[in-house]
Amino acid sequence: MSDEGLLGDAPIISTKGLRKMYGPHLALDDINLEIKKGAIGILGPNGAGKSTLFKCLLGLITTTSGEGTVLGHDIRTQGEIIRSKIGYMPEYNALDPNLFAIDQVRYSGELLGMNTKHATQRAHEVLEYVGLKDQRYRKIETFSTGMLQATKLACALVHDPDILICDEPTNGLDQRARSFMLQTLNRTVREGNRSVLMSSHVMDDVQDLCQSIVMIHKGRIVVQRSIEELVEQVDKEVEMVIWGGASKMEEELNSMGLELRRLGRVIRVKVTSEETIDQILQAAVSAGVQVRQMKEYEPDLEDIFLLVMDKLGSQIKGTGDLMTPEHTGGV
Repeated sequence: MSDEGLLGDAPIISTKGLRKMYGPHLALDDINLEIKKGAIGILGPNGAGKSTLFKCLLGLITTTSGEGTVLGHDIRTQGEIIRSKIGYMPEYNALDPNLFAIDQVRYSGELLGMNTKHATQRAHEVLEYVGLKDQRYRKIETFSTGMLQATKLACALVHDPDILICDEPTNGLDQRARSFMLQTLNRTVREGNRSVLMSSHVMDDVQDLCQSIVMIHKGRIVVQRSIEELVEQVDKEVEMVIWGGASKMEEELNSMGLELRRLGRVIRVKVTSEETIDQILQAAVSAGVQVRQMKEYEPDLEDIFLLVMDKLGSQIKGTGDLMTPEHTGGV
């Protein structure tokens, strides 16, 4: 039986007062986590502390103070045991371009302590699982971005871990490869009875896979809730498509003191009272515009993220600001 099964409903990851200093720099500040089994999104801007948190949980770096457990094992003293039960799919490419896929995955298993026979058998199984059955004997240097990501996932799964940590798993993928990656991760959670911690700047991906999120900002946990609970807390908005002068409509709504967001011809207005709809229609008449479509807007994770960042006084304007220099083409 896996450690998750032995733990029952207990948190798979738990930390209390976790702090990490790099000299005078405070990277993690009083991190208190209670993560239960399932799919969890780990969100936050660049430099927020996500990578440092992962390294602490894996026992790769020592914490300055505080305590924590992963699958019941102490992160300060049992890092090797923890790492044997966690699969890590990094954002960066750590694959050997000269190896065949089957040899790369087998080698990953051997590095984790598996004997060659078992590692080879598992390599065949997981490569089929991630959709690379027919590419097992191709060199990695010939692989597309989607195939490289799938190979990294296979390497993370080869030892049948209880928890899978994925850092930007859909980075650089086209729509088809992205969908397959998310379906595979979803199967890992639903059918494989495993937990996935996914860090991503693509909010749609997080919302498609995860039930809850942990949001980190400047080394602190600022949100730790289910996505469903967070969506319910967002103010209701009415979304409309305007023809014949969206700018005039925006001015008219502003003059009425209504809170709004504009995206081209689309305007979303915060519902503050029963009169809000009437005010919107009055504004349309005054502005001389057509309201082609009007409906209640259902907020998504992108809205929640931007709302939280705004309340924290962050200058983040969109999830593009979550992207690393590698994503943006910088150095």
